[in-house]
Amino acid sequence: MTNQPQFIDTNIFLKFLTKDDPSKAARCYALFQKARKGEVSLLTSESVLAEVVFILSSPKLYQLKPAEVRDLLLPLVNLAKLKCPAKKTFRTALEIYAANKLDFADALTIAHLREKKLKQIYSYDRDFDRFADLQRLEP
Repeated sequence: MTNQPQFIDTNIFLKFLTKDDPSKAARCYALFQKARKGEVSLLTSESVLAEVVFILSSPKLYQLKPAEVRDLLLPLVNLAKLKCPAKKTFRTALEIYAANKLDFADALTIAHLREKKLKQIYSYDRDFDRFADLQRLEP
């Protein structure tokens, strides 16, 4: 096992989750199994994971419902050997996304606000008005 983590890009998650290329899906599965067993350390970014959410939920591509996206992605995000900045915040965003009718970027924003214990946001996006713990402000 190498001590240096290896970065995982969007397409590795997508090939594994969608299985649209069985050969690549199998190799991605093997990689995630190595991580699960602690044989390899992986690293990704919040933007990569957000892109996975956007693609899986895209009406033009996979058309998955928010709860389906959460259920597919959470087991991977929860891998101990998959490191990601703001991992806890990302998990919270997946829950907000699955429970509310809003886009993932807004869910991620709300998760960050809650993580930082912030109660106000400057925005013209009225979707934030639906959350009692937030106050939307306009400049």
